[in-house]
Amino acid sequence: MVKNKKVVVFMKGIPEEPRCGFSNAVVQILKMHGVHFDAHNVLESDELRNGVKDYSSWPTIPQVFINGEFVGGCDIIIQMHKNGDLIEELKKVGITSALLEKELNNQKNSKNH
Repeated sequence: MVKNKKVVVFMKGIPEEPRCGFSNAVVQILKMHGVHFDAHNVLESDELRNGVKDYSSWPTIPQVFINGEFVGGCDIIIQMHKNGDLIEELKKVGITSALLEKELNNQKNSKNH
């Protein structure tokens, strides 16, 4: 499941309707970056919820995987978003962050004026 797409999120609820604030925060950050991701609702199955925790050795949900590798939960994704590491991680798997594109366009426009 973690290798179906470049970015996979195990969360409570679905991206259109997160069922906890931490899952919502991760979804909002990924949306800001324009990332298309696979989401799995762990509330639908105890087997899935416990399975992903065992797989990653991480006790909490949400969990984010990039290119099949466990990256972290909400706190780590927020930190990576704030310090720019998320843009770099996405770049490694061929995803250009929408925030980076916006910044580059703003720089181009300011140079042209």
